[in-house]
Amino acid sequence: MAFPIAAAAAGSVALAAYMDARFHIMNDLAQGSNKLRAALLLRLITEEARKGKLLLYHTFEDRANTPMGDLTFLIFEGREWTFREFYQALQPVGNWLLKDLGIKKGEMVALNGVNSPEYILLWLALEGIGASVAFINYNLTAESLIHCVKLSGARYMLADSDVRHLISPVEEDLTSANIQTVYYNPSSLSALADTEPLPASRREDIKPTDIACLIYTSGTTGKPKGTVVNRGRYVLIKQAGGRLGIKPGVRIYTCLPLYHASAQGLACASCIHTGGTLVLSRKFSHNTFWPEVRSSKASIIQYVGELCRYLLNAPPSPLDTDNNVRMAWGNGMRPDIWETFRERFGIEVIHEFYASTDGVGLLSNSSRNEYSRGAIAIRGPLWHLINGGSEARVRIDPDTQDIVRDAKGFAIRCNTDEPGETIHRIDPAKTTPPVYHGNPQAGQKRLVADVFSKGDLWFRTGDAMRIDAEGRLFFVDRLGDTFRWHSENVSTTEVGDVVGAFPQIAEASVYGVLVPNADGRAGCAAVVATEGTSIKAEDIASGKGLDLKGLTEHCLANLPRYAVPIFLRVVKQLEYTGTMKVQKGRLRSEGIDPEAIEKAAKENGKEADAIYWLPPGEKVYVPFRGKDLQELKGGKVQL
Repeated sequence: MAFPIAAAAAGSVALAAYMDARFHIMNDLAQGSNKLRAALLLRLITEEARKGKLLLYHTFEDRANTPMGDLTFLIFEGREWTFREFYQALQPVGNWLLKDLGIKKGEMVALNGVNSPEYILLWLALEGIGASVAFINYNLTAESLIHCVKLSGARYMLADSDVRHLISPVEEDLTSANIQTVYYNPSSLSALADTEPLPASRREDIKPTDIACLIYTSGTTGKPKGTVVNRGRYVLIKQAGGRLGIKPGVRIYTCLPLYHASAQGLACASCIHTGGTLVLSRKFSHNTFWPEVRSSKASIIQYVGELCRYLLNAPPSPLDTDNNVRMAWGNGMRPDIWETFRERFGIEVIHEFYASTDGVGLLSNSSRNEYSRGAIAIRGPLWHLINGGSEARVRIDPDTQDIVRDAKGFAIRCNTDEPGETIHRIDPAKTTPPVYHGNPQAGQKRLVADVFSKGDLWFRTGDAMRIDAEGRLFFVDRLGDTFRWHSENVSTTEVGDVVGAFPQIAEASVYGVLVPNADGRAGCAAVVATEGTSIKAEDIASGKGLDLKGLTEHCLANLPRYAVPIFLRVVKQLEYTGTMKVQKGRLRSEGIDPEAIEKAAKENGKEADAIYWLPPGEKVYVPFRGKDLQELKGGKVQL
C-alpha cells in the first residue's frame, strides 16, 4: 500500500503546484485583504501614538540606548557610523538649531542639499526638536526654487555649500521674502560642541496627523506642489522595511536623492526602524556604483529604471557578478532590460513596486523568474474576490485626459490588455485624500465621484496600466501634464511657462516623447514664434530668425537640467479643443520621427514642422535629422 499512497501524495503536491501557478493562490493569500491591512496599520499608528513614539527620532533614540546601538547605521564614502555614534552626533546639531537659530516646535524648515551624513543629521535633528522639514530638490534654481521655499512658509533654508551656485542668484529674492539661507558643510557641523541631550518636551504631544515633512511633486499641472506627509505615515514604514527583507545586519545601497520618498522613506527610514544599514552614495555614477556596492558588501540595491539601463550600457566586466546583492528593488525597471539586468549582475530577486507620495496604496511584484518580468503586481481570482471592488482601470480621452463615460454617465472599465487609468475606491471617513501644503483644492482634484454608481468616490492615480489574461499588472505610462525623465517628474505646464517667457516665443506646449533606448519620456516643446520672428530654417541658421542659442540659454538658466526640453518643434500654431485646451495627442503620436512628421504634414496638405534637439553636452538647439534618430536607435547616442 505504501507505493499507491506515496504516488497519490506526489500527485496531490503536483496538482497543488499547478493550481498555485495557474491561479496565483499563494500570492493572493500573501497579499491578503486591503481592508484588513488598512485596519491593522491604523491600529499600529494608534499604539505608537499612545506610547508617544511616532517620530523616527524616537526609534533612533531607543535603538541607540540599547545593545543594538552598536549596529552599523550608515556607511558613506568609506566611513561608518553606528546607531549610537550617529545619535550622539545629532545632539550638537539639534542644540545649534534650537539655541542658535531659535527654531520652534512645529516650525517648518527647508532643507536643500545633496546626499550626505550631514543631510541626515539635520533631518533627524529637526525631528528631535519637534520641527517639520520641507525637502527641497537640490537641482532647482530660479523661480522654481523660490516657489518651493516660499510655499513651505519656512523662515530658514538650510543649504549644502555644494549647491550654493544654484541658490546665490535668487538668495536676495529669498531674503526679501524673509527667508534666511544658512549654509552648512561637514566642517561646520562637526565643529558644533553642545552635547546636552535634546529636550524631551520638544517631542511630546505629537499627533499622527501632525506634519512630518513636505515632499514636492510636479503634480499634473502648474508648479511643484508640497505633498504633506504626516507623522503617522512614517510609522507604516516599519512594516514596509520588513517586507523588503531589511533587518539587523542587512545592508541596503542607495544613490537616489534623499529629497525623494524612495530613498528617504523606503531606504533610510526603513533602516532606522529595522536596524539595517544604509549604504549611501552622494549621487549616481556608473563609475562608482558597483565599486561602492562591492566594498560595502550591500545585499540590497535600490533603483529607478533609468539607473538600471545606465548600468547595462557600461561595458561588461568580469566583476559584474562579484557582489553580495541578492535583491534589487525600486520602480521603473523596463521589461526589455529586466532579465538582462538580473542575469548580468547575478541578482536573485527584482522587487518592483508602484507607489507615489501623494497616492493611495502600494503595488509590488517580487520577481524571481521571467514569467513576472515587467509586472508591478500579480493578481489571481482570489485577489479579485477579496479586493477587486476597490480598484479599476478605466478608459481615458487621450487629449482631455478625462474619464470616458457611457450613455448612462458611468465610467467604462478597460478590457483585458487594454490600457487605462488606474483608480482606487476610497471611503472618505477612513481615507484622507492627498493634502498639498497651501493648496487645499489640489487634493480634491485627484478625486472623482459617480464613477460606477451614484455616490461612489475614487482616487485618480494619473497613471495608465493594463492587466493581462494571466493576472499580471503592468505600468504603461503617466497621463496628463506630467512625464517622467531621469527619475524626475516634470510638469509640462511649469516648463511651458518658462519656455513661453522667452521674448520670441508667443505660445509653448510641452509634452513627453518616447526616445529609443531611454526610459521615461524626454521633454519636447512645440513653440509658436512671436509675430515678425522668422522660423525659416535658413533664417534661424544665419541668426536672423528664432534665436535658438538665446532660447537654450534661457531654458538652462531657469529650469533644472532634467526639465529642459531636449526636443523643440517649431509650429505655426497650436491646436485647441472647443474648451480651449491644447490638443497634444497628434504631437505625442508623431513623436520625434522627422519622416513621420513630414508624412503627416503632406497628408494634410501642410508644410512640415521643423524639429530641433539639444544633443548631450551641447548648449544650443540644432536641427534633428533622420540620421540623428538612427544613432539614437543604434545606441550610438545616449540621452
